[in-house]
Amino acid sequence: MIQQVLDGYELEEGEVTMATRFGRDLELESIDLVALAGLLEERYGGAVNFAAFVADMELEEIIELDVGRLVGHIRRCLEAADGVRSR
Repeated sequence: MIQQVLDGYELEEGEVTMATRFGRDLELESIDLVALAGLLEERYGGAVNFAAFVADMELEEIIELDVGRLVGHIRRCLEAADGVRSR
């Protein structure tokens, strides 16, 4: 999904890692994050809410947000959703 958002950006193979920051390293703009949020919703439905995830963050936190932190959020959301379905 990140690669889809980055389509058109000139990135080298393997440049995106768990430590890659969306703002500082990839220089994504807010519209790019909105596109990523849309892709997450398409893939995971309401189980992963990117807007809620970043809602309480300060601007600097969003700029420093890295792939690993987002992956952790996605994992926690999916585990929680799976736990609800298992009940």
